Amino acid sequence: MSPLILHIETSGKACSVALSEGQDLIAEKIILEDRSHAKSLTVMIQDILKSTEKKPDAIAVSAGPGSYTGLRIGVSVAKAMCYASNIPLIAVPTLEIMFNHLQFHKQEQHMEHANANLFVPMIDARRMEVYQMIYNANGEIIEAVEPKIIDETSYQDELKKHKLVFFGNGSEKCQNVIHHENAMFVEGIDPEAKHMISTALRKYEAKDFEDVAYYEPFYLKAFMATKPKNLLF
Repeated sequence: MSPLILHIETSGKACSVALSEGQDLIAEKIILEDRSHAKSLTVMIQDILKSTEKKPDAIAVSAGPGSYTGLRIGVSVAKAMCYASNIPLIAVPTLEIMFNHLQFHKQEQHMEHANANLFVPMIDARRMEVYQMIYNANGEIIEAVEPKIIDETSYQDELKKHKLVFFGNGSEKCQNVIHHENAMFVEGIDPEAKHMISTALRKYEAKDFEDVAYYEPFYLKAFMATKPKNLLF
């Protein structure tokens, strides 16, 4: 029997919840109102569970990076539900959720990036800084999540050999900096709960669960490169 998994995504501006059975999406709710997570999340979950009359076998939650407050709210609710119902907790990396969203978008819209080699989801940090990963067309991780400062030289080696697709809110500020015929930018790819399904199901089947008592998400922490100051004596 396919597992019922409740998915919680609160890493960014949107707050979304989805319920899946196996690979199938049963129900979803999303609110785009900024800073709505605290007041909306539990209500959205109650509405979905009441309308479907289902009890989840596991809870999947966005693991970050992302908003400190948003991630804290999502993980706190997920852990409380797992503890109360004695069901497993699954963590899904936020950048992987975005990659899944892009793949869905590509299939639905027949986008021009269908023949791209590398895919770079980006989350805005500050100034010209982002958190990013690099995936190949098979969904394999080429470069793990890391902070990166974007300038005119960023990704030049990769762009000489591959077509790269940049997406996510971090990519928006890169369009005026990264100029190359192999660089493509796709708008509107944000983390949403329904795009957690494939990753969460794979982890469920592999019993790749988190410790409910001690799990903490990967908070997006500010980072900044600075030049040493000259000291005057």
